[in-house]
Amino acid sequence: SCVHTESCFVPTSEIIAVEETELTKKQRNIGKWQKMTKPHAFTVYYVKKARNHRWRCSDVTFWCVDEHLCSQWIQALKELLEMQKSRPKQLLVYINPYGGKRQGKRIYEQKVAPLFSLASISTDVVITEHANHAKDNLFEVNINKYDGVVCVGGDGMFSEVMHGLIGRMQKDSGIDQNNPKAPLVQCNIRIGIIPAGSTDCICYSTVGISDPVTSALHIIVGDCQPLDVSSVHHNNTFLKYSVSLLGYGFYGDILKDSEKKRWMGPMRYDYSGFKTFLSHHYYEGTISFQPAKHTLGSPRDKDSCRTGCYICKKSEQQLAEQHKECGLKHEEDEEEWKVIKGKFLAINAVNMSCACPRSPKGLSPAAHLADGSADLILVRKCSRFDFLRYLVRHTNQDDQFDFSFVDVYRVKSFQFTSKLLEDSESNVTDIGKKRFGHFCRDHPACCCNIANSTWNCDGETLDSSAIEVRVHCQLMKLFARGIEENCRDEAASSQSSLEQLL
Repeated sequence: SCVHTESCFVPTSEIIAVEETELTKKQRNIGKWQKMTKPHAFTVYYVKKARNHRWRCSDVTFWCVDEHLCSQWIQALKELLEMQKSRPKQLLVYINPYGGKRQGKRIYEQKVAPLFSLASISTDVVITEHANHAKDNLFEVNINKYDGVVCVGGDGMFSEVMHGLIGRMQKDSGIDQNNPKAPLVQCNIRIGIIPAGSTDCICYSTVGISDPVTSALHIIVGDCQPLDVSSVHHNNTFLKYSVSLLGYGFYGDILKDSEKKRWMGPMRYDYSGFKTFLSHHYYEGTISFQPAKHTLGSPRDKDSCRTGCYICKKSEQQLAEQHKECGLKHEEDEEEWKVIKGKFLAINAVNMSCACPRSPKGLSPAAHLADGSADLILVRKCSRFDFLRYLVRHTNQDDQFDFSFVDVYRVKSFQFTSKLLEDSESNVTDIGKKRFGHFCRDHPACCCNIANSTWNCDGETLDSSAIEVRVHCQLMKLFARGIEENCRDEAASSQSSLEQLL
């Protein structure tokens, strides 16, 4: 029999834990249990899906008079859970106590640690004390004893752990990260993100919501979502890895301006965004790229990336076949490069949709998490009003690429050089331009050409304006499953039909 009146169907993969339950005297005096001499009970903890991709830990208690039968059920269910081989047993956890609203430690201790404990996951916790603490630590630890690495913080904390883990993998395999053409070794150790920062874009794009309990449950059930990673180089020197946004011009300028105003908190992004919009600076340069011919989708189609994405699976296969057929070196030389020179307000390369609560569709709604490509969005010089029309479309359902001044391409690698670097002979006009640029920054309403912007790489600035970018298909894995389709319907059905299983 079951304590709850409602019944529901729960797949084994979504049971969190099974525990023997001691019924208190008060509980024994309720209803049918009064007639029993000594009822025996066990509790099943399971994932309950709510609205907007939110998961919660729910529980149901079963009881009977027969002690042997009760222990048989517990044994059978525990054996079922043991068969779930993708579940982590040992995790390395990094907590950033300073990120976002400085709530990382509290969020982990109150909301996440009890769930890990319930699921019998053992953890080694490191509280980071300075920038790059987690990254440096990942080069020293015995990584093979862990089934996953969890970071508690925002996108910056995730970036640090990702750089540490990918860097460690390449070091152990003897691969030189400074070589832009080096085929990188995939990371088989999954990363879990417990959101506790001011921006949690990656969580939002891979889980569907920025919520610590939901993310903890995805880790417990052992979900796995591969993720493309872009490497950024300058002059055969490795700069950074990127998983969400690489932005030059508008988004680079916002970040550079907001860095000076950290005291304002999250509001600094709004202020800097408005200021940058008024400045309306454009940048001259040359962008060359290799189209991603292996991928099935295109940036203009309506196929969003969802759990178990068919396009990601197929694109990965196509890419592997291409590599087999012509070998990496041959393919690099032979494949065409498309070259575009121009004046740009923004150049954005995204590996995922970059959706967030403010921009529910993101910068590229049909971008895929694991198809070995990035969407390259070029916004050419246009009027302020036109640029505003483009920005507004990120917040509604209209097609943001449907403008004559916006071009979008699905690419597997690209290079960018600013005009200033192309005209490297530093003549008088360039010097004048530089000075004029500094003058204009103090007069935001002026519309003029400043020599260089900076690159915004997943929320961190890159000072080099000339970069070489390559997408590495499914270089790493997350404890996530992508965005689930029709989550509300699933929530409704799980309400309606553990009894069938038990």
